[in-house]
Amino acid sequence: MKKKLPLTVILFTDGACSGNPGPGGWGCILRHLPTGKEKEMSGSETMTTNNRMELMAVIQGLRVLNRPVGVQVVSDSQYVLNGLEKWMAGWKRKGWKLADGKPVKNQDLWMELDELKSRHDMSFQYVRGHAGHPENERCDEMAVEAYRKLKK
Repeated sequence: MKKKLPLTVILFTDGACSGNPGPGGWGCILRHLPTGKEKEMSGSETMTTNNRMELMAVIQGLRVLNRPVGVQVVSDSQYVLNGLEKWMAGWKRKGWKLADGKPVKNQDLWMELDELKSRHDMSFQYVRGHAGHPENERCDEMAVEAYRKLKK
């Protein structure tokens, strides 16, 4: 059994898409709890979906963590949070297939997220999107700004 790591990082995330599919962006904020230091990151893709951008925000945030830590993911994406907490274990048991035998959508990103998740002690918090949560609003701003840069 993996040793429980103390909560060290809060990872706030959001994804956005103009059209679904269409140009999309992701944004995340990593907050290091002992120091209060924060790192903001964002990125974009020319043709993607909102769900892929929600996943990328979490993946990109976890990629920069250079050692195992306790991470709380704070997201407005039920898709991401349910996938991480409830669905992924079953998908893996079924060879990344859904109950009806169809392949899991965004399997490439879920598989990477599964590998990243295995390195950390993760917990999850849902926040309602576009409801005034400061970090969620900031992540949304960064995601939208990232894909709008593609249109210029």
